[in-house]
Amino acid sequence: MQGSPDPCFFSKELTIATNFRDRRQREERAHRLNREIMAPEVRLNGPDNEPLGIVSLQEALRMAGELDVDLVEIAATATPPVCRLMDYGKFKYQEQKKAAEAKAKQTVIEIKEVKFRPGTGDGDYNIKMRNIRRFLDDGDKCKITLRFRGREITHQELGLALLNRIRDDLGDSIVVEQFPKLEGRQMIMMIAPGKKKAGGGAPKAAEAAAQPAP
Repeated sequence: MQGSPDPCFFSKELTIATNFRDRRQREERAHRLNREIMAPEVRLNGPDNEPLGIVSLQEALRMAGELDVDLVEIAATATPPVCRLMDYGKFKYQEQKKAAEAKAKQTVIEIKEVKFRPGTGDGDYNIKMRNIRRFLDDGDKCKITLRFRGREITHQELGLALLNRIRDDLGDSIVVEQFPKLEGRQMIMMIAPGKKKAGGGAPKAAEAAAQPAP
């Protein structure tokens, strides 16, 4: 009959699993906490970041226990390391919240490609130009691609003329980041929204209002 499992075996497995989990959590954190701190003494800051001077690690841990907060190593490379008394869970939550808010405020600029042909007709041209203006109004950049087919490549001046027409029609509303450049069988121009002038039109309106009525 097979004997019962040794309780020490399960205890050892549990210890290994716990140590692995604790080590993984330490690797995921940017700071050492409490008894993970190795220095014999630290430069301590209080919960409001007020300086408390250099104290022994044991004294810092005792103060953290009395205040029911964590001892967090803020600057590990300093001599001695700088630590702060704080609620680390609350600190991490605030840091994640700030990061999420900053990410939400970031403006994502996309590059929209609009394709033309040397023989693009006026109707199709006007539709594509409306799309380009909409993309620019949204703050996106536009990659204008003009594709040559067959013997059209021998008349590159037609493609260049069309790209120059696009640039002229958009006028001051754009900045040309890449002037027309031939790449293989296509000619490419990169444009971005132009900087809007502050108070555009306001001076003229004020000037008109100041003119006496006829």
